[in-house]
Formats: sequence, C-alpha cells, structure tokens
Amino acid sequence: MNAVAAQHWFQTAAHNLARRADPDKAERAAALLDRHYGLTGEITPLSSEVERTAEVRLHDGRTLMFKTATRPEAIESFRFQSAALGVVHDAPGVRVSELVPTRHGERMFVADGACGYLQTRLEGEALHRAPLTEALIFATGAAVARLGQALERAEVPAANRPVLWNIACWPHLMGFVTHLPSGPLVDQVRAAMADYATHIAPRLPDLDWQITHNDPSPHNVILTADGPGFIDFGDGGWNPRLQDLAIAAGHMVTDPSEPLGGAAPLVAGYASVRPLSDLECGLLVGLMRARQAALILINRWRSHLFPDEGAYINKNLGRAERGLEILSALDDASATATVKAALTLPYPHLTYQTP
Repeated sequence: MNAVAAQHWFQTAAHNLARRADPDKAERAAALLDRHYGLTGEITPLSSEVERTAEVRLHDGRTLMFKTATRPEAIESFRFQSAALGVVHDAPGVRVSELVPTRHGERMFVADGACGYLQTRLEGEALHRAPLTEALIFATGAAVARLGQALERAEVPAANRPVLWNIACWPHLMGFVTHLPSGPLVDQVRAAMADYATHIAPRLPDLDWQITHNDPSPHNVILTADGPGFIDFGDGGWNPRLQDLAIAAGHMVTDPSEPLGGAAPLVAGYASVRPLSDLECGLLVGLMRARQAALILINRWRSHLFPDEGAYINKNLGRAERGLEILSALDDASATATVKAALTLPYPHLTYQTP
C-alpha cells in the first residue's frame, strides 16, 4: 500500500469510528429477527460502539446474540466476523459462539438497508470480572495461541477492510495526541510510537502474517467451563501473528514488581502452544507498548467526540495507561531478556479451573 492509499485507508477507518452507532431500536431488531430467522423472543440492547448488539432470549429458554447495522461498511465487517466464527468454531481447543444460519441457510443477511448475523451466547464470565491468578493468565495465553493456529490458514473475506485498530493505521494515530493531557502520559505515548516507527515497523515484514482477532482484551475473553473463549471479532483482520499476543499481554501489565508487569504467565502460556522466535521475543514489548499507545490515542479521541459514551469507550483506558507507564521503564535489551526469561518459568503445574 503506497503512502496516498494508506492515508485514504486511515481516513476511511477514522471516519467510520467518528460516527455514532445506530440508535437502539428493539422493535427493528425484533422485525429483522422474525423475517430472517423466523424467531421471536425478548430483546435487550447491549452496549456497543458501531454496530448494534442485542441479547435475544427465546421462548424455549435459549439465549442468542444478534448483531445488526444499517451502515454500508458494516456489510464487510459482518462478512468478516461471521466467516471467522465459522472457520474457528470446530477448531480443537478453541471456544467461540456458534453461528445461527438464516432461514435461507446463510451466515448473515443483507436486506432493506440492514445487515446482521445471529450467534449463540458464549456462556461464562468475562475475564475482566475474574480474580487473575497465574493459572488463569497462563490458560488465557494458551487459548490466544490456539485461536491463532485456527486462523492461521483461514481465508476470510474482507480481511483488509479499513479498521482503525489495524496496525496499518498506527503511523497516523499521533494526530489524536492533542486529546491527551500534558504530562508523563503524552511523553510515554510519543516514545512508544517513535520506537514503533524506528525499530518495530521496519521488521514487521519479517514476521508471519495471518488473520488475527486483534482485540483479545479482558472484555472479549470469556471464561467458559472448558477454558477461555473469545467474542467480538469486529476489529479482526490481516496482521502480524504476534499481534494478538501483544494485545492480550498488554492488558495483563498491572504490577511493576512482576516480570513484564504481570504478563509473563500469559506469554509463557502462549509459548507453550506456539514457541516464540528470537525476532518475536525482540519485538513483543515494543508491540505491546505501541498497541497500548494506540488504544490511548483512539479512545481519548473518541471519548472527546462522544463524551456521553465515555464510560463504555474508555473501559480499557486505565489499564492501557498504567501498562504503558510500567513498560516504558524497560529498555530494548531488558525487554527482550524479560520476555525470554518468561519462556523458561516453571508453569507445568498450572491448570485451568472455572472461576
């Protein structure tokens, strides 16, 4: 992608997130559900940023999740999401929702200015609500690796659609820095993005690229009876394979007294399924910092646009700011050494238990 195309791609992605989500209209969702699935039930709208998500309780006791939108760009997003779910649903050790086909046997519907898809609800507790133990963090890392394996050779449509969270947008995000308060935070964000541009981005072509989830945050990891599972593939696309590990690990950085701020068990869990190369060990912390900086920039910008939605938009902001502060204390050599040390920690005794 040349510079002009990259700038246009970024502007399109930013434009999509600079608009309010479709208004909540339970009656419209009910009409779409009946028309395209032949189902009726109690519909409860849930918080969402762009598309609309509703919980559907059917009269037979089942609970489903219904995603709908009226925006044209949502068609490509839903094509990606529904196809990705279909690809990974039966993969060994991967837990995701199951797609419910339309009345015509399709993964999603597009009709009368609306589109959407229906899925089962992944039963369990969100990771951000659970007490974090080494065993749980380790299991989450292993689950992230298995999800990556399931997506490794997947052919999913619309993987290159404009998504502001995609790594291709990172070089353009510093335009949002005016929405950050002055002080150490803005300095840490600038340093993380400068390090990314100088030391990380030039090495990205040397990494393995594939379809990734691109947001395995504690709000999108569900602790099921059988292990961690994943929801919300809306930010997914074509990225370095290492990206999902960097994102998941970045959310675990909370304690400066722990290796990698507490993310070491997650890195070890990931590597227990998918070993890391020397290059990946060298780039991981830089990617973690850059993603934390990207989250801070995007969410500060969006909460400025939509202050009444700030609580939902910024649900991960405090964690990212704290994590970036902790990781900013690591130079490149110590960061790489800490990642490699995490791979040798004795974790075979850790077993997953439902919280």
